[in-house]
Amino acid sequence: MSVLATLSDQEILTLIGDDDRIAFSELYNRYWRSLYQTAWNVLRDQESCMEVTQEVFVWLWDHRSGLQINSLPSYLRAAVKYKVTDVLRSNKAREACFVNLDELDSTNLLFDDDPLELKELKAVIAQMSAKLPARARLIFELSRNEQLSNREISEKLGISEKTVENQITIALKKLRIAMGSVSVWLFFL
Repeated sequence: MSVLATLSDQEILTLIGDDDRIAFSELYNRYWRSLYQTAWNVLRDQESCMEVTQEVFVWLWDHRSGLQINSLPSYLRAAVKYKVTDVLRSNKAREACFVNLDELDSTNLLFDDDPLELKELKAVIAQMSAKLPARARLIFELSRNEQLSNREISEKLGISEKTVENQITIALKKLRIAMGSVSVWLFFL
């Protein structure tokens, strides 16, 4: 065990502020895995996660002389979260999801306008709506099946528009839960 391994984060930061590369290596070895894992939890892309982790450490080294950090682990996690946000904002993660999309044969896609998927989706919606209380089910069906506006439903049932809005919101939340991972695919349709 090296002497540096016994030093606190603040002591390591002081040494880094004095351009100590060995102290910086110690800091890197202490935290790179947890920072990588933080990025991985969102990005799920090895290259992007390594890039984010490296950018945080490069920034730390570049600004070593003026660092005023109270809690290094919290500071580093926050820096990774900001970098992850930048990656998502720049669409790098989205591009990675679709890299091979052009190479796929459309006949192999899950949602290929196949009426079977549509029937399954309708079945999930029907099962969910059947579990709603009678009043909520009626409001949901008037809204989604008959395409009535909230105002039209409130007038038809003699209830406030706010009640209609709340009931539809509750029904949609239950539907999202019932659909689970299927709702992820709906985003792409």
